[in-house]
Amino acid sequence: MADQSARIEQFRKMAEADPDNELGHFSLGRALYDAADYGSAILSFDRVIQLNKNLSKVYQLKGSAQLKMGDKLAAIDTLTAGARIASERGDMMPRNEMLKMLTDLGVELPELKKTAAEQPVGEGEVLCHRCGRVKRKLADPPYRNDYGKTIQEKICADCWREWIGMGTKVINELRLPLSDPQAQKVFAQHEREFLNLD
Repeated sequence: MADQSARIEQFRKMAEADPDNELGHFSLGRALYDAADYGSAILSFDRVIQLNKNLSKVYQLKGSAQLKMGDKLAAIDTLTAGARIASERGDMMPRNEMLKMLTDLGVELPELKKTAAEQPVGEGEVLCHRCGRVKRKLADPPYRNDYGKTIQEKICADCWREWIGMGTKVINELRLPLSDPQAQKVFAQHEREFLNLD
């Protein structure tokens, strides 16, 4: 429990240090959600949506938190909006999970527009899992392993460049010594969440 409290405090400092840091607010919301502080988690998720309305995973977590608080109507609105965004972006895992949650609630499923996954992808392009657009892909994998290849196949060069700046913030604000395996795990989790590969 002390470890969980320390994580919450760490992410709270990160979010307060940079109020426009969507990753800081997302991580804080997720930590609060994991601690069953659903009301506070919802507030953090609302801030993420203000900063980046296209991050579909946040709608899934916010809707789940609203359900845990007994606010079924708000959860339905959140999950419906999230399913639409996820579908448009081609984020199939969050989309399918939100549609399942809506079905479990007995709600008629929303009509979904053509997905980003149905857009043509040209040579040297990728349908980015983060921004949901067909954009220029990375020339080379950023890491020399399967995960690096996954990033090259699923994340556009612009979003990767944005992560480099955000990753530096994560290292500095969380004071992560990357020689420590636990710090490497924390960094990798932030990276996956930011890139929408979680």
